[in-house]
Amino acid sequence: METYIIIFLCLASFTAGFIDAIVGGGGLIQTPVALILLPNVAVSSIIGTLKIPAFSGTSFAAYQYLKKVEMNWKLLATMMILAFPSAFLGSTLLTYVSNDFMKPLLLVVLSLLVVYTYAQKNFGQHSVKSHSARTQILYAVLISFVVGFYDGFIGPGTGSFLVVAFIALMGFDFLQASANAKMVNLATNFGSICLFVLKGKIIWAVAIPMAFSNACGGWLGAKLAINRGNKFIRIFFLVVVVGTLIRFAWDVFFKFK
Repeated sequence: METYIIIFLCLASFTAGFIDAIVGGGGLIQTPVALILLPNVAVSSIIGTLKIPAFSGTSFAAYQYLKKVEMNWKLLATMMILAFPSAFLGSTLLTYVSNDFMKPLLLVVLSLLVVYTYAQKNFGQHSVKSHSARTQILYAVLISFVVGFYDGFIGPGTGSFLVVAFIALMGFDFLQASANAKMVNLATNFGSICLFVLKGKIIWAVAIPMAFSNACGGWLGAKLAINRGNKFIRIFFLVVVVGTLIRFAWDVFFKFK
């Protein structure tokens, strides 16, 4: 493989790690770049390979958040345990069928999400303790299964969906939501990695340098998010979700034609 290809992939991975550490959505950067630069590689191998840098960057970002944000470890452990097999199942299904039929639905969901987040100025600015312990557990199970499966089956925007779920359903603020999203995302990435390793889909010569780059971006992004706080994360979140929306709109209206 040409050296310049690895360099471009690492630059994309660093940017993806930086964005993903703040609000998720890093896959929107490194996935298209990898698909363009590796046209002769099977899509399943590309997706499997990119799970390694995603896991690496998320790990470093999670470590930074854990030093600053108080976590409910009992609840979080439950979510991570459930998210792992959900992502494994989603990735298993991906090896048999295409996920393109989901994109029109995601286009509608993301459009509504952008409008709602923009209109609700206080969305995610303060934590809200309004649910009983039982209700919170039910929401945690729902988030783990649905978003975990989504990450394994489709992928892009998983971190953003987790952030929204933690804010809208669990009553977290943006900083708390980002911290918890990183931990659950670790479990979903690991679930997918296990499947792709078993299938022999990971190109380690690409995955390892990208993992290092993604980790550097994840570390920097998490530090910035922690220092700047909820308002900054909200703005960044809107930008990333709009980017996700544009990506899916392109796939729906142009790529299929």
